[in-house]
Amino acid sequence: MTMLIDTHTHLYLNQFDKDRDETIQRAIESGVEQFFLPNIDSETIDSMFQLEAKYPERCFAMMGLHPCSVKENYKEELAIAKEWLDKRPFCAVGEIGIDLYWDKSFFEQQKEAFLTQIEWAKALDLPIVIHSREATDIIIELLEEVKDQKLRGIFHCFGGSLEQANKIIDLGFYLGIGGVLTFKKSGLDKVIPHVPLERIVLETDSPYLAPTPFRGKRNESAYVRLVAEKLTTVTGVTFKEISKITSKNALNIFNKKEFGTTTKEKNSIIEAG
Repeated sequence: MTMLIDTHTHLYLNQFDKDRDETIQRAIESGVEQFFLPNIDSETIDSMFQLEAKYPERCFAMMGLHPCSVKENYKEELAIAKEWLDKRPFCAVGEIGIDLYWDKSFFEQQKEAFLTQIEWAKALDLPIVIHSREATDIIIELLEEVKDQKLRGIFHCFGGSLEQANKIIDLGFYLGIGGVLTFKKSGLDKVIPHVPLERIVLETDSPYLAPTPFRGKRNESAYVRLVAEKLTTVTGVTFKEISKITSKNALNIFNKKEFGTTTKEKNSIIEAG
């Protein structure tokens, strides 16, 4: 079976407490071999680490402070994230960014936290994973101001225009494409055919943003296959090629050399290269 990667999943959250292992098994049976775990805040670190420890060849933790968790105590939260980044390796700094959908009152603090964490990522030579809601143009402008050779990462849950996509790609970033691609009125199906596959990675953002036909229900990593299938439909590129290119992109941005540990998985990446 062709291999897939979920570059953004919150499988450690309590929505999966009753069937986490079964959920991961369903994903594996659907061809999803690796799961990249963005952190939210200090309250999610322990459960994220527990999942990573249970599946060390499949689950990889990030460290960062989500913009929706930037509140009055954001400096304390940042200090905790920084302590962990200095203590052990992570695959990325994330998820970080700006969210002006729910609450605009902490915009300046969100911006400060975002820029601070970008500098940490540069110092550690790590990619960043960006959360952007109602703030895409603002984030692009901020990235343009701090752009250098070390700035790289994924623009998670991309749902913007072709102009925005091109600006993000020009900055050296990948577009994280998930369930929104399957939504009838998203318009993303008109944008993505004009985006190079070499700049796309697949994701679910589970338990959020489940793709059609599961929209409104709990999302899970097995559904990344539905995103890949929709990408095949809108681009005309074969499923096998979609999975090869997007998985290679994911391995490149997270600096992972191979899937898992089996010979079959290693050969799959060699073939994809």
